[in-house]
Formats: sequence, C-alpha cells, structure tokens
Amino acid sequence: MYVCNCNGLRKRDVAAAIEAGATRPRDVFARNQCAVQCARCVCEMREMIQDSRETYAMAAE
Repeated sequence: MYVCNCNGLRKRDVAAAIEAGATRPRDVFARNQCAVQCARCVCEMREMIQDSRETYAMAAE
C-alpha cells in the first residue's frame, strides 16, 4: 500500500526508514532520497512513527 503517491513510497519503505532511525517525516524522505511534495502523506508518516515509538516503549517495559 502506498503512503506517498507523489514519491511512490510504500508502507514498507516508510517502515524501513523508521527502523533505520527516522524520527520525522523529513527523515523518511531523506532516507528514501526524495522530498515532500503535496504533504498528504505526512500525517500518516507521523502516525507510523508514533506507533513505532509506542511499540518500542512497550517492549522496553
């Protein structure tokens, strides 16, 4: 499933960037060597980043 249609980023691309340390949507774009265009995907990326943080926090407990 695509998260960013403008750059062709799929959920797995965003997830890989988050696993590699992306903490902001701009980090996701940089990791995938592209740039934000229409910004419709930014909210979904933020949600994915937040979900990842919560998952890591729960695992650390």
